[in-house]
Amino acid sequence: MLLDADQCYRALGARDSRFDGRFFVGVSTTRIYCRPVCTARTPRRNHCRFFPSAAAAESEGFRPCLRCRPELAPGHASVDANRRLAQAAAGLIEDGGLDAGARLTALAGTLGITDRHLRRVFGEEFGVAPVEYAQTQRLLLAKRLLTDTAMPVIDVAYGSGFASLRRFNHLFRTRYRMTPGELRRAAPATARDELVFDLAYRPPYDWEAMRDFLARRAIAGVETVDGNRYLRTVRIEREGKTTTGWIAVAPSRRPRALSVTVSASLARVLPSVLARAKQLLDLSCHPDEVAQALGELVRDRPGLRLPGAFDGFEIAVRAILGQQVTVKAGIAIAARFVRAFGEGIDTPHAALTHLFPRPESIAALDEADIAAQGVIRTRARAIVQIASEIAAGRLRLDPGTNVDATLAALTRIPGVGPWTAQYIAMRALAWPDAFPHPDVAVLKAMRTTHAREAVAQADQWRPWRAYAVLHLWKSLENER
Repeated sequence: MLLDADQCYRALGARDSRFDGRFFVGVSTTRIYCRPVCTARTPRRNHCRFFPSAAAAESEGFRPCLRCRPELAPGHASVDANRRLAQAAAGLIEDGGLDAGARLTALAGTLGITDRHLRRVFGEEFGVAPVEYAQTQRLLLAKRLLTDTAMPVIDVAYGSGFASLRRFNHLFRTRYRMTPGELRRAAPATARDELVFDLAYRPPYDWEAMRDFLARRAIAGVETVDGNRYLRTVRIEREGKTTTGWIAVAPSRRPRALSVTVSASLARVLPSVLARAKQLLDLSCHPDEVAQALGELVRDRPGLRLPGAFDGFEIAVRAILGQQVTVKAGIAIAARFVRAFGEGIDTPHAALTHLFPRPESIAALDEADIAAQGVIRTRARAIVQIASEIAAGRLRLDPGTNVDATLAALTRIPGVGPWTAQYIAMRALAWPDAFPHPDVAVLKAMRTTHAREAVAQADQWRPWRAYAVLHLWKSLENER
């Protein structure tokens, strides 16, 4: 990540964990260097020096910050050491990281730290231990399921992440002074085939643009847009079990929130479903920080968000099938791909008929099988290879992975060039500084025909070039 000092200072001001470990800031008045996520007060611009590594900072006489601990930055030992680490752990917990008997040591290992250190920083941020936080999240979800659905109590227990009905009953009685059955009798549930949740965002949020982006790229059978709602099929694989269903997203009646409807069949994996929905809809964005960096580019659409991914492999296949063809043509090929290799699913929505193929299923194919669906042989080969890498556990395509290492791994695959890798980083990895090039639409919007010139011009938008790409694409739509 090559940033000049002004670009680094923007990222420092945002304290966005996606930039953690990618540069360090030395403060001349204290001779201390920090990570960009440090919770200390942001120093003045003229007191800052920026370094590509901790070693570079120390070679200039700066000593490491005791608060953010640079040695724990990604690529050094962990994801975060203080507030950002606690927030990352909370996100994993909300995604079911401590459900169904999962151990704290495994969660800490995912973050690259010890469970003792995780308990300490988590307690500092939330005032409780990670296990207690997880219990509260599970109990609140169980309370909602007992009140809003007619699910059997045992299904509520397991769907909320408890490993046993006995443990669920004990905690529920201890915390709420009543049994699950007593709560249900006090607020009788009605049988419903779906659950509804409101997910909050920081305004402004351009739902219309998000909806249109997803509609234009919707794969027939897997996704659809019906009026003001986006719908898609869902597969969650957890602990060797596969759960399938569907979700629908639309503006909520409540301010500053989107309404996510989840099929009752997904009740047992709700934390994972909601976490992926948040990623797809870019609900963690700080639009004010992006606007500061992009300036006039965001004037017409200040609430434009970066569409993420519900499944990283799906985005990778989309990117490969979309190489050097129009969006419409790429989606048509993707629909054939799904019909040939995807699994069927029954839903109450006529347009939702298939689940996107698993990496394991595609890895077992011959490239000729994919080519038979109208896919160029080199692209078919690339799809099989990516599927094989994911199935073998050698490649991860999600926001928690190392961006540089993943980009390098992708571009080593024949048929995956810079545009494809950057597009995957932009959506599957949720990398805000991704810049798909040479993208014909981006070049047109930037009034140039030279990719190198576009990359140079885009430096002014770092470290949020991915958002700039969305605004450039949108500007061409506005011209038509």
